[in-house]
Amino acid sequence: MNTIPGIERWLAVWPVATALVAAGSLLGLERHRRSGVAPIAILVALGWGLGQTQVERPFWVPLVVGLVVAALARDQDDLLHGECALKLLWVMGTALALSWAGIELLTLATGTDVVLEQWAVLELGLEPVFLWSTALPLSLLVGVVMLGGAPFHFWVADVFQGARPWLAPLAVTLLQVTGAGWLSFRLAYVERFPAGAQLAWGLMHIAALIALIAGAATLLVQRRPERRVGTLASLNGALVLVLLASGQPLEPGWLATWAAHLALALTGASTVTRFLPVSAHEAGCGAPLARRHPLATAAGLLCLASLAGFPGTPGGALWLRVGRSLAHAAATPLLLALGATWLAALIVTLRQVRELTGVPPPSATEVRPVPVQARVALAISGVGLVALVALRIAHR
Repeated sequence: MNTIPGIERWLAVWPVATALVAAGSLLGLERHRRSGVAPIAILVALGWGLGQTQVERPFWVPLVVGLVVAALARDQDDLLHGECALKLLWVMGTALALSWAGIELLTLATGTDVVLEQWAVLELGLEPVFLWSTALPLSLLVGVVMLGGAPFHFWVADVFQGARPWLAPLAVTLLQVTGAGWLSFRLAYVERFPAGAQLAWGLMHIAALIALIAGAATLLVQRRPERRVGTLASLNGALVLVLLASGQPLEPGWLATWAAHLALALTGASTVTRFLPVSAHEAGCGAPLARRHPLATAAGLLCLASLAGFPGTPGGALWLRVGRSLAHAAATPLLLALGATWLAALIVTLRQVRELTGVPPPSATEVRPVPVQARVALAISGVGLVALVALRIAHR
């Protein structure tokens, strides 16, 4: 793709800014005592964090985790926010401590904290195998947890169910992007140490298989719409694990594109599911949003479809690119698991569409209005995804 670097950077930044505008619209749904300067400052901090890729700085990962936990814990009257903050503090704090221990062990074994130099020292074979073979998996743990792949996918669904609509999508996006950047940084040039590369890619292969299979199984049995979005977000995190398992490094351009799509798609998908009932065995009469505001509904469904990887959407292009990487690497088990997971995502999304539109048509007068702030957020997210596709095509 012949693209000017400045244009490519702009194509990655503006979708995040669009998602921030949509989240700002959702702030209008907050009660007066919950609004003010603090939510705006949190959104600015989240947006700034999404624009950073400097995970090689030691303090960056704990800073991101601390920001999200503090944003969730600031409202003492919201019990769901407090529960999400405690869960994140528990799972992220534990993973961060173990990864930090792994990094310190690698530093102790090699005498340097520079990743590239560590591989060169370990290649000499002077250090005990059990030391670096224990430290390397530990150093990667926090990245796997932050991506939200199974069995750590519970925190993603919990945040979407419990956190406020303006906060959940961007907070999850920031955590997942930071986790992907962490893995990309820690595995940079690992191929220069063949034994370490074999161990790391084997671990990524196992983690990706678990994330895909367990995530698809969880998605098929989910009944709450917002938890379905959370599980789809965790499956998008699993795509990063799959790509790493194929032995290919995460290119900065790919990571930026993935983050931009994730911010827009999660914002629109999580907003539209806020107006859906819990799934039942029989088809209902549909949500008021679909009958009163078809354009806003279409925008929300586009975001949901892109998150699930429907062909023709930006998310579909990302799923296809990961599948091609697996085919090129001849990773047949992972490719089959990716295909089965993709089919599960399509099935659940179509089921969600049926529940949203309703069968048969409604027979009663609607009583629950749909706030204009939510419709604006849906429109912004949907238009942003369409513009993302158009601009990518225009600059090929």
